[in-house]
Amino acid sequence: MPSLLETATAKAQHWLDSNIDESSKEQVKKLLSNPDKKELIDSFYKELEFGTGGLRGIMGVGANCMNQYTVGSATQGLANYLKKSFPSKQIQVAIAYDSRNNSKYFAQVTANVFSANGILVHLFSDLRPTPLLSFAIRHLKCDSGVVITASHNPKEYNGYKAYWSDGAQLVPPHDKNVIAEVSAITSFEQIKFKADPSKIKAVSSEVEEAYYKEVITRIPRKESIQNQKNITLVYSSLHGAGITMVPECLKRLGFENVNIVQEQKVPDGNFPTIQSPNPEEKSAMQLALAKAKELNADLVMATDPDTDRVGFAIKDNNNDFFLLNGNQGFSLMMWFILKNLREKKGSYIAKTIVTTELVDDMARNFGVECYNTLTGFKYIAELMGELDGKKKFIAAGEESYGYMVGDFVRDKDAVSACAFFAAMAAAAKDDGHTFYEWLLQMYVENGFYKEALINLVRKGADGEQQIKDMMEKFRNDPPQTLAGEKIVRLLDYKTSLEKDLSSGKTKPIALPKSDVLQFYTDQGSKISVRPSGTEPKIKFYVSVKSKLASKSDFERVNAELDSRVVAIGNALN
Repeated sequence: MPSLLETATAKAQHWLDSNIDESSKEQVKKLLSNPDKKELIDSFYKELEFGTGGLRGIMGVGANCMNQYTVGSATQGLANYLKKSFPSKQIQVAIAYDSRNNSKYFAQVTANVFSANGILVHLFSDLRPTPLLSFAIRHLKCDSGVVITASHNPKEYNGYKAYWSDGAQLVPPHDKNVIAEVSAITSFEQIKFKADPSKIKAVSSEVEEAYYKEVITRIPRKESIQNQKNITLVYSSLHGAGITMVPECLKRLGFENVNIVQEQKVPDGNFPTIQSPNPEEKSAMQLALAKAKELNADLVMATDPDTDRVGFAIKDNNNDFFLLNGNQGFSLMMWFILKNLREKKGSYIAKTIVTTELVDDMARNFGVECYNTLTGFKYIAELMGELDGKKKFIAAGEESYGYMVGDFVRDKDAVSACAFFAAMAAAAKDDGHTFYEWLLQMYVENGFYKEALINLVRKGADGEQQIKDMMEKFRNDPPQTLAGEKIVRLLDYKTSLEKDLSSGKTKPIALPKSDVLQFYTDQGSKISVRPSGTEPKIKFYVSVKSKLASKSDFERVNAELDSRVVAIGNALN
């Protein structure tokens, strides 16, 4: 079996022997001549996989990087599958892109290849949020769509997310079939790069107008917005696409005091004011938090580069701002929605298996069905498609700062989430309360859940193997206890089996197979383990819970739960 260096060298030579441009050839030669072979190996040891969501990788030359050739190959494979799926019609696709370096260029490459294959392309002429692409696919009656983004990854990355006619990311059988078509491309000569300009048209502003109308119809308690239109909102787009729509959406709802973080307003793929454009990380929120403190704001919001995720910050009783984690944000949103939901019969909400079970408890308490899916909004969208016309979809979310209200977008949507949270802030103030008081009241009514996410980063080929080894160890030799808590249930989504460790009894898991493990303890804690599908990480989701008898007991119980989270986290490392 050839070594990684031998494999990488052979692939690099194959690129040199092909018809790639001279600049790319020079970069390949430089990698081959460098005595340190790590970059050569990382760039060529494998093909950049067209996974179930598309591509994501570091930008650069090489088979394992984001460049015009890997993007072209992905697009040609998708085009081939579309032509087989819709053999007797004019196929249409929509394409959007975010603020990352090369996003506009990769979007144009994608449009060129589609058009060269006789496919009609609706291309956004400027950067726009990912949820607008999902909306546009259905609104324009397209058969597929692509957005060029690497979401919240570091600045070195870019990516390519593929969508189907339902406005959702690819799911079986389409994902596997497209992957097969991409894998069948063995030469760059098979890719049609020469554009047919007559097949490329700009998306009109009518699509955006239709989107805003859909958002506004979903917002409850509009009278509270009118009463509290001057509440102080702070928003940062973190140099991303959100600046093109979030402020306008808030304005159309009636909010008149939206304060934009000017230092982060201009779209910039280098993300100059932040280490990482991820609103899950406190460092990315510092400028927004500083502005909020200066203005004594009611709510802080920050979206990631492609504006499908959003982070929120609120004030505690001491007027100090703190970040809501994704589980808290989603729980608060669902608590507000369920309290104001008039027609509960036949209605349902959805979440992912690694998202807080507080939402499951609330749904039961309110008499609304709650469905759980695998991680990723594409599975929530798939569920929505299956239940279309049978049950009424209300809202969905996941712990990684993803929210969706209403069914007009089939992906997580930070634009409408910002509008919804601003409306919640207005409603709370109109009722004489704060977000923080609502948070505590929610815990008193439904139980106090506390969650944390622990990421272990393992980069490159060696890191990939380390992650596989860790998953196999947890699967084949699972822990009996964690921080003194006895493991009583084990769910293995790869084997689709749930096992009661006390009785030894097993039962099937009615979800698609996935490389995820979940451990439940005798104290009600839940630990989920999975490799990231988009980053070189293994993720540990820790959830603990307790009762909260009264709001005044919050600090004590919160400290106890924090200690349990830390102890379990230490036991996992």
